[in-house]
Amino acid sequence: MSLSPAFLDELRSRTLLSALIGRTTKLQKAGREYRACCPFHNEKTPSFYVNDDKGFYHCFGCSAHGDAIRWLTDQRGLPFMDAVKELAQAAGMELPAMDARAAERAEAAKGLHEACDDAAAWFTEQLHGLAGAEARAVLEKRGIRPETARDFGLGFAPDSRGKLKAALKDYGDPILVEAGLLISVEGKDPYDRFRGRLMIPIRDQRGRAIAFGGRIIGDGEPKYLNSPETPLFDKGRTLYNLDKAAPAARKAGRVLVVEGYMDVIALAQAGFGEAVAPLGTALTEPQLERLWRISDVPILCFDGDSAGQKAAIRAAHRALPMLTPGRSLAFVTLPQGQDPDDLVRAKGPAAFEALLRQTQPLVDRLWAHEVAAEPTATPEQKAGLKARFTELANSIADNDVKHEYLADFRRRFDEMFRPQRTPFVPFAPRAPGGGGGRRPGQPWKAPIAPVHQATKAAQANGVDRILAKAVVAGLIRHPAEIARHMEVLGSLKLADGALGRLFEAVVDLAVEDQALDSDRLLTILASSGFDQIASELLRADQLQCSFTEKHADPIRARADLDEAIAILVARPEIDAALSEATAAMQSRYSDEAFERQVSLVKERHALDTRLANLVQANEDARAFKSEGS
Repeated sequence: MSLSPAFLDELRSRTLLSALIGRTTKLQKAGREYRACCPFHNEKTPSFYVNDDKGFYHCFGCSAHGDAIRWLTDQRGLPFMDAVKELAQAAGMELPAMDARAAERAEAAKGLHEACDDAAAWFTEQLHGLAGAEARAVLEKRGIRPETARDFGLGFAPDSRGKLKAALKDYGDPILVEAGLLISVEGKDPYDRFRGRLMIPIRDQRGRAIAFGGRIIGDGEPKYLNSPETPLFDKGRTLYNLDKAAPAARKAGRVLVVEGYMDVIALAQAGFGEAVAPLGTALTEPQLERLWRISDVPILCFDGDSAGQKAAIRAAHRALPMLTPGRSLAFVTLPQGQDPDDLVRAKGPAAFEALLRQTQPLVDRLWAHEVAAEPTATPEQKAGLKARFTELANSIADNDVKHEYLADFRRRFDEMFRPQRTPFVPFAPRAPGGGGGRRPGQPWKAPIAPVHQATKAAQANGVDRILAKAVVAGLIRHPAEIARHMEVLGSLKLADGALGRLFEAVVDLAVEDQALDSDRLLTILASSGFDQIASELLRADQLQCSFTEKHADPIRARADLDEAIAILVARPEIDAALSEATAAMQSRYSDEAFERQVSLVKERHALDTRLANLVQANEDARAFKSEGS
């Protein structure tokens, strides 16, 4: 079928947009337009407008915009062709003719849809009849109210091999078998698939029954039985309750993914109508794509047991290759052994809402899972952890998102295994004659002032000038970052001479004008006689980090500048402590003093490694960028 622009224009012109939107949204007349509180986001003051003359709607709050077709695809979640068909039927327009095979498939699907809808109606009748007493008792025991059961079309399949077949005999056995309602065994008559089960209809995005899930009444296996795959039903592409959840999710600004039918039904009864569930399988790529059409960050609320958490991490791994800027997943960890149904029944909707306010980002879930997966005590185990994170990040197809994950994992890894320095306690000289001195574990009682002065002197003279130049260049590129580091920068003596004076000038200017940008700062520095040294710092032959480059990614530049300032501040402290430890060793050798000295040497080396990694990561990023271009 081919839909011409002329046909679509005619379809839009025959559709009164305010009437279409007014079916689900309360509109108020506002001059020649209509207005309402936006159905796409929560608001108290109307900013959503509908213009019938121009045939579009627009929200000035969230920028939602579109025509009649877009309304049905975005607000109702219909596929494009289903939206066109619904509007054409309402407008009395004939769709362009389909080819013979397509028409044949459509006619067959129509019969299957009707058979499934009639089966759903028959199951509902049985639930409310004499035979459904036990099934109704199950619903009552689970706290499912009668109105909720009606909303979801719940029913009951009697424990019989032929009652549904007899009720729908006008369709004939072949149609009922193809719809998954009967089981066909060679050499025997087809018989009812669902027997002695609470019946839950599975619907497509237009609300039509396409399959069923049946829960056993009493004991038996399997606990849940789903329809087989049919021309209408592909369980890997279908999400239970999507027809109801899509509009509710757009209004709530989120979509929830839970494990099963009863979780969805219990949450809807508790006021969370935006929940869907996969159908007995792990989330698939097509299901994730459907979720992302509704919300940029679906929230996975799987059970708190080990099976539920395994399902969550499988979904995380499956989503990774499909991530794009702004599109991700979030996770809610339920109390151990509870599912959403248990939680809302035991503690009410407020307890579940509280969990939804504490979602865990995808990157956090991946990090926590890998760190807990294996020990990290040996260098080989640490290397294995790093390799697993690299493999996860490299599975992301989008280069920008991949780069951010690599950088985030690297930062977390460095922080996790960064050596922790303990305060240095100097040793008191041995008293004349061998007496006195410091008892084991007793702090040195000498005045602190001399040590403090020595540390200050080391900070003044021990600053790495190359790194200091890079940090000052970074502050010139990103003056807004100065305010975040004022406490550190205000007490740091970078160096004497021109670099020190430039540093003080940059800090003073940023304090006076916190809205100062880099170009304006350079202009002021030039007028103050700092143009030559500032331009030298920004030259390409200086130490190159992301924060010294003009067009670097701002998020990465900010993180790397944080790291560089931390190294710049920590290095003189460590050098001063190392100097004191060495002096103590020369004064009086001990195993404790030696170990302290070795520890500080290792820490100094770790700082050097961090700085090397900072520079190398920037070189790798630049090389990767040049290869991509």
